[in-house]
Amino acid sequence: MGKLILIIDDDGDFADAMSTLLESSGYRVDYASSGEQGFEMAERLSPDLILLDVMMTTKTEGFDLSRKLTAEESTKKIPVILVTGIRRDLNIPYSFEPDEEWLPVKAVIEKPIRPETLLKTVAEHI
Repeated sequence: MGKLILIIDDDGDFADAMSTLLESSGYRVDYASSGEQGFEMAERLSPDLILLDVMMTTKTEGFDLSRKLTAEESTKKIPVILVTGIRRDLNIPYSFEPDEEWLPVKAVIEKPIRPETLLKTVAEHI
């Protein structure tokens, strides 16, 4: 049985596309459409990796959730990859990098995502 990836993203079409790609590569995938639902599922399912969007209910929900996941004993060891289009959407001139305190994730992938980039990054951190 393949490793479990939890996608937390409010864009169902994007999550479906990522799920199809990941499942065709042998991973099992589950999906949450909000940070609150995603945190509950992360605690309950203990996925092998989380793909997390930034802008969901709020513009910073993904940033906030990444810190919460790291702070909680039950989820702190689950690797998180941030998947975001925030730079493009808000016209931000700088990129985001993992940071132990502010952005405790393993990697940041910018949308639109190339399939090979997603699969390579997932394989490196799962």
